[in-house]
Amino acid sequence: MNVTTTDYHTAGEPFRIVTGGLPPVPGDSVAERRSIVIGAGGRATAPRRSALDDVRRLLTREPRGHAGMYGGFLVPADDSEAHFGVLFWHKDGYSTACGHGTMALGAWAVDSGLVAAPEDGTALVRIDVPSGRVSATVHRSGGRTTAVTFRNVPTRVLARKVELTVAGRTVAVDLAHSGAVYASLPAAALGLSVVPDRLPELTAAGREIRAALEGHRALAGDRDGVYGVILYDELPDTPTGPHQRNVTVFADGQIDRSPCGSGTSARLALLADEGALGAGRTLRHDSVIGTVFTGRVRERQGDGVVTEVTGTAHRTGEHRFVLDPEDTLGAGFLL
Repeated sequence: MNVTTTDYHTAGEPFRIVTGGLPPVPGDSVAERRSIVIGAGGRATAPRRSALDDVRRLLTREPRGHAGMYGGFLVPADDSEAHFGVLFWHKDGYSTACGHGTMALGAWAVDSGLVAAPEDGTALVRIDVPSGRVSATVHRSGGRTTAVTFRNVPTRVLARKVELTVAGRTVAVDLAHSGAVYASLPAAALGLSVVPDRLPELTAAGREIRAALEGHRALAGDRDGVYGVILYDELPDTPTGPHQRNVTVFADGQIDRSPCGSGTSARLALLADEGALGAGRTLRHDSVIGTVFTGRVRERQGDGVVTEVTGTAHRTGEHRFVLDPEDTLGAGFLL
């Protein structure tokens, strides 16, 4: 096996873009390709083994990756209106949405010359993902990419104040669908705060909440259920709007190092729904490591809102990964 990648990080969260060495990815759309790669009888966080999934395993496991790795397979767009498509993956399987990945892909598309961009100004990169068509507006100054704005599919509030018992406490969570389903609650409701020292407890709480919501009626028709759990701290407002710090626990206990792009969309919709984010106001959304996204609601569309989230993405390396047939560790291991 011989696989090439270009790696980025968006506000600290990795995104590994596979640029070569993939076996064929069958399907007529990005959503169909995701279903095929998960496999008959597989689940989003437990896909069936295949040649394509072996590449995901190789890139997310040690010694070539790690349990916090995230990335994507480049695939054809659904039609000529988008520049390309992507299948998002992590250590457990495949997601339907990824805001930080969309930002990284926008930066990569411009930095690599795939999408033309001015020295000063912006370039629009349109990307088909399993949840629909999203875009990345890449901001440029002096020939360098300085920021990326992710425009998501419409985000819908699914349910408010869903009561659960977590770690022996009764808490209420809010649910929103922003390309994937996110559950939100204040960390203080569990006697916690969003700081690195509390990550083991925050991770355990996120996993428990995700399991407790399995099969909830608000998720009817969504085969993947809850993808991420957002635990947040309320911070003093900035002059332009609310300020929160969060950690998103997604898939099977994976921690988002960034403020989470699609999760920020979910927070924006919930804040707008409760009247805490008026027109023209901006959410400052901090991560557990101190990096920042800013987000805003741009318009209402149907029963949802269209959000935009801005952050930074930087290239960290280019790689050629190989698998020696004599390597007894094979695709690697997770700790």
